[in-house]
Amino acid sequence: MKERLYGYIDNIGEEMFKMADQIFDHPELGLEEVNACKWLTDWLEKDGFEVERGIAGVETSFRAIYRHGEGGPNIGLLCEYDALPQIGHACGHHMQGPCILASAAALRHSGIEGNYTITVYGTPAEESVSGKIMMIKGGCTFEELDVALMMHGGNYTQTDVKSLALSKFRVEYQGTSAHAALKPEAGRSALDAMILAFQGIEFLREHVDSDVKIHYTILNCGGTPANIVPASTTASLYVRSYSRTYLDTVIERLSKVLRGAAMMTETEVRIMPEKEVDNKIPAIRLNRLIMDEAEQVGAPRLAPPRENTGSTDFGNILHRIPGSCIRVAFVPDGVPSHSQGFVDAGKTPEAHSAIIYGAKILSGTAAELIMNPELLKEIKEEFKQRVVEEKK
Repeated sequence: MKERLYGYIDNIGEEMFKMADQIFDHPELGLEEVNACKWLTDWLEKDGFEVERGIAGVETSFRAIYRHGEGGPNIGLLCEYDALPQIGHACGHHMQGPCILASAAALRHSGIEGNYTITVYGTPAEESVSGKIMMIKGGCTFEELDVALMMHGGNYTQTDVKSLALSKFRVEYQGTSAHAALKPEAGRSALDAMILAFQGIEFLREHVDSDVKIHYTILNCGGTPANIVPASTTASLYVRSYSRTYLDTVIERLSKVLRGAAMMTETEVRIMPEKEVDNKIPAIRLNRLIMDEAEQVGAPRLAPPRENTGSTDFGNILHRIPGSCIRVAFVPDGVPSHSQGFVDAGKTPEAHSAIIYGAKILSGTAAELIMNPELLKEIKEEFKQRVVEEKK
């Protein structure tokens, strides 16, 4: 059966390469991926999938479904297709859609017996406003899926264990402007408040877990001359941890620092949440299955799972259902994502091969989950246990 999957993927390989190159050559930023969304959904529709565009009010999202019988497992295949400003597809998102299409179509044409559903989700704006979170807030919970699978390009072929939860804030201090030399007592410096807040954050670092990361920058400080007390100052603030549960406690303490700086300077502070990205909940059994499939198809540069990674809105889905992402090697070791090196490799034979390897790995994984209900049950039981542990 897997040979049928692999053969189908090989047969449509050139078509997928052309689509990946087309997306690469027309990079679109988050929520502007009109062309990529159309190319992917038009192809799925022609292949017989039921396609719905603009899921949960997110215009460039989509859902495509193929049902084989009634009931059975629902396997989710997710893809991103947004680019980065100025540099384009420096994260390899142009490869994901074609890889997922090939995997989904192979499963549809495989002749696997039994009842099952293949659901493809297009999830835009991962690099900017976190489209998956927008979709969840709009009512698309992804919880009809039994498992969620993704593909990403990388330095090695491997899975992930943990990712960083992230909270992003916009912080504004509002004070009172005054002439600093003639009436200094009348001024309430918003800039002083922000500097005090940053100093407080530095003192806080010593008293949080070692995995906590706090980043900040001033966006504006009123733009006044040095002899004018600034009335307003705005900053952007990121806080990260490998545990959303622990991160929420850090944010509570951080908020006290920000409010304390306002009290000391007699200014007003506004703390405005802009994004909340959850950490991934590990799916170790699923990761092992995926890597077994990677070994079977001879994927390049197999490596152990990445224990610690950055932040991704896929984590918000993985707090609801079990899932994993296979990273397929296509750039040399040492070439970071979001770099020119990723862009330079975007249309290489290695990038095209990664699409094929990823499709074979994910379709093989999905086939195992469909044909082995006990395996899927084991993965879901592990997930339930890890969710309980996460909240301790």
